[in-house]
Amino acid sequence: MQTIHAAYALLPEGWRGDVRIVLSGGVIAGVEAGAARLPDAVHVDALLPAPGNLHSHCFQRAMAGMTEHRAHGRDDFWSWRELMYRFLDHLTPEEYEAVAALVFMEMAEAGFASVGEFHYVHHQPGGAPYARVDELSGRVFAAALETGIGLTHLPVLYAYGGTGEAPLHGGQLRFGNDWNGFERLFDSVLDSARELPADAIIGVAPHSLRAVNPEQMRQISQSHSNRPIHIHAAEQPKEVADTVQWLGQRPVEWLLDNTPLGRNWCLIHCTHMTDDETVRLAASGAVAGLCPVTEANLGDGIFNGQAYVGAGGAFGTGSDSNIRITLGGELAQLEYSQRLKSGMRNALAVDEGSTGEQLYRRAAAGSAQALGRRAGEIAPGMLADLVALNTQHLALAPLQHSQWIDGWLFAADDRVVSDVWSAGRHIVRGGRHHAHEAITRRYRATLRRLVERL
Repeated sequence: MQTIHAAYALLPEGWRGDVRIVLSGGVIAGVEAGAARLPDAVHVDALLPAPGNLHSHCFQRAMAGMTEHRAHGRDDFWSWRELMYRFLDHLTPEEYEAVAALVFMEMAEAGFASVGEFHYVHHQPGGAPYARVDELSGRVFAAALETGIGLTHLPVLYAYGGTGEAPLHGGQLRFGNDWNGFERLFDSVLDSARELPADAIIGVAPHSLRAVNPEQMRQISQSHSNRPIHIHAAEQPKEVADTVQWLGQRPVEWLLDNTPLGRNWCLIHCTHMTDDETVRLAASGAVAGLCPVTEANLGDGIFNGQAYVGAGGAFGTGSDSNIRITLGGELAQLEYSQRLKSGMRNALAVDEGSTGEQLYRRAAAGSAQALGRRAGEIAPGMLADLVALNTQHLALAPLQHSQWIDGWLFAADDRVVSDVWSAGRHIVRGGRHHAHEAITRRYRATLRRLVERL
């Protein structure tokens, strides 16, 4: 049993003062507002439900800052992807684990309680399998155990190198499996996942309509209908055009017409949608997985956010390439992109009141749905995924409690985060992860060795 006393907490019914939260077995057992302070409780200023980071490729964190160099010709997503493939040729399992641990630690310190790891690096450079087929998934598991972050692991089916069943090539060889190979991998991942905490989830991810065919999509939909299913969709105009040429429909349109999209599905990016696709995706119950910082970094484009949120669509955010891991920054970038597109302020606030709070609540609920976690609210029976803010931080000190989330997202940074719990595991205290020093020291040594080989 753990007890937290919050001077203020954001409950489903709104902000309340002097809130006592009792945790038991990783779950919120009780919530009482107007409660007396107990000396043995953990005392925090402001307590919120902690969102999940619903989309991560952890290994790409090690590339951060290495691709911001203008080469001859046009730089875009596709030229960045070729650099990423070459980088992968040098990454060992031990290095993969060290990078994953740093990423998960940074996510926790930013306020995320959980992560959806969209994991497509399965094999050795050149494509030969490891002796343990799920070797690299095991490295992700080790990093999750070390950091305590809640994990939804999404092993990826990546069968082809492009639309029309193009063959895999170059760096893609580390990703590749046919259907039978993927199912062997998935079974091995399930077996290895027994070492993870009870809140861990195993889902699946057909990488994209570029990397799987319609029959494999049918197999995924049927064989894994009870699990989270994530897929990249319509990130780039070229992807849309290539899919139309191959399947006769745009990616989101094809998914809406040919798969049982529902609450267990998450479409990552879906940046380039028509108005009709936007409204239909919102009505499907699936989650739009948005990665605004990465989408801006790669020049992907701007999500059709106002129409989607206005139609009641569910969304959450992720850090994707992990070039910058920031909870508040992802939500601010999402809102700012809509302001730039529409020429208006407070663009994603559907109701009157705090824009930051509306964004935050929707992202917390959407990420929990996408990751298959019973979380996103401070209420009895929910997982104890919680984040506390230091309201004495300079950026928050002059604000009222109803403005604290606005202050975090639009005026401060993630250093306002004081504490984080993931399924009751108190993994960040005083703004610092409990294993911060050891994880960062190992990461520095790993990067020195890796860069020498590039």
